[in-house]
Amino acid sequence: MAGPSPSKYLYDPSLAAAALFAALFGISSAAHLFQLVRNRTWYFIAFFLGALFEVVGYAARAVNAAQTPDWTLVPFIIQTLLPLLGPALFAASIYMILGRIIRVLDGENLSIISTRWLTKIFVFGDVFSFAIQCIGGGVLSGAKNKSALDRGQNIILVGLAIQIIFFACFILVISIFHYRIVKRPTRTSLITHLPWAQFIYVLYFSSLLIMIRSIFRVAEFAGGQDSALQTSEAYLYCLDTVLMFICCVAFNVWHPSRVVSWLGPKGYADVELENPTNGV
Repeated sequence: MAGPSPSKYLYDPSLAAAALFAALFGISSAAHLFQLVRNRTWYFIAFFLGALFEVVGYAARAVNAAQTPDWTLVPFIIQTLLPLLGPALFAASIYMILGRIIRVLDGENLSIISTRWLTKIFVFGDVFSFAIQCIGGGVLSGAKNKSALDRGQNIILVGLAIQIIFFACFILVISIFHYRIVKRPTRTSLITHLPWAQFIYVLYFSSLLIMIRSIFRVAEFAGGQDSALQTSEAYLYCLDTVLMFICCVAFNVWHPSRVVSWLGPKGYADVELENPTNGV
């Protein structure tokens, strides 16, 4: 297959960096798959798929790097789309974790959005953002001229803007719930040994990482091909790749199964509350 124009990459991509992060994401993904199956945290499968997107994306980037300067099209499209879309899958799982923590703590009255709607609202926003970024990434990957390139970047910018707006609202929801449960703790939050407070801080941390990454991506695409963010590979690795890898590892260490492995028919984590030290 004929390669795309050399302008697809505005630098020679590093084979060592791409291969390293494909391997690192691969290790984290394997751990997530093991934790997912062992603990039956099926709602967290989107996070695993996001990590897998990163693995395949950087593996494809390594393939292109080895082909420099005769890059083939399929690996280029894969390395463009999958690392762009993976964080949206991380976000979907993070949204679900908060709803489960609120229900575990019997704190639904402390949330500004009912848990019945909380996950649905934010996951809908995430799916909407994902779809728009996917369309934009497809247009960008197949761009043959500047007009198509600009169109693809603008579509991606819209998707990223939606993601940032929903994430900002999500952080507000977490903050208000956290403030209220500290000021007016529920009986369950006081007696359980579950490390729920740790996980709220992990949600803050991971949300901040994804927010920084999304802001970087907005600046990258808004700046155009002449911007420093698109002409230097270091920015991509420092402000996207490394941050998303840290996010993956953070949930390896603080896997949500330690708070919620199974929800009973009423939506409460009966198993964990009956045995507070389970999985801790």
